[in-house]
Amino acid sequence: MTAILDKDIKDLKVLISEKEINEKLKELANKIENIFDKDEDIYVICVLKGSVIFCSDLVKHLKHNIQMEFIRISSYGNETKSTNNLQAIDLTLPNLHNKNVLIVEDIIDTGLTARFLTDLFKIKHQPKKLIFVSLLNKKCARQVNIEPDLYGFEVDDKFLVGFGLDYKGYFRNLPYIGYFIE
Repeated sequence: MTAILDKDIKDLKVLISEKEINEKLKELANKIENIFDKDEDIYVICVLKGSVIFCSDLVKHLKHNIQMEFIRISSYGNETKSTNNLQAIDLTLPNLHNKNVLIVEDIIDTGLTARFLTDLFKIKHQPKKLIFVSLLNKKCARQVNIEPDLYGFEVDDKFLVGFGLDYKGYFRNLPYIGYFIE
């Protein structure tokens, strides 16, 4: 255990295996392929930092021409629950007016980030088509009425790490999603 952490990897229980994630990536990519016209590009918007692994693995399965852009928003800080205080750290994007946009997020829990992003894109960028995909959907924590267009797994109210999700910046590199046994 790293000295600054109060959690140890030996206390992690696997919730979603690497194999399950890889199968779901292919399934989601196939659904995305069927949503967008075959001859049109997709602007993939990766919401940093948590979705970087999910996004990079997902786009490997897309056959469309894509352009990747990255934005950074935070609502957790070093906490295990959303602080409900969104911090837009970097929202620099090209002109996406009348473009196909795929927002890729690691988890939707309170829904505040998802609502902020979908409203921002619809109002500011006015894309041709806007699809929001999340690896995880934590409906039990929802504070606003919003659902992703696509998601990989519905999860209950556990603090999750792995496959991009972190605790104080650690555990993002795990190839599975787990939770700490208390």
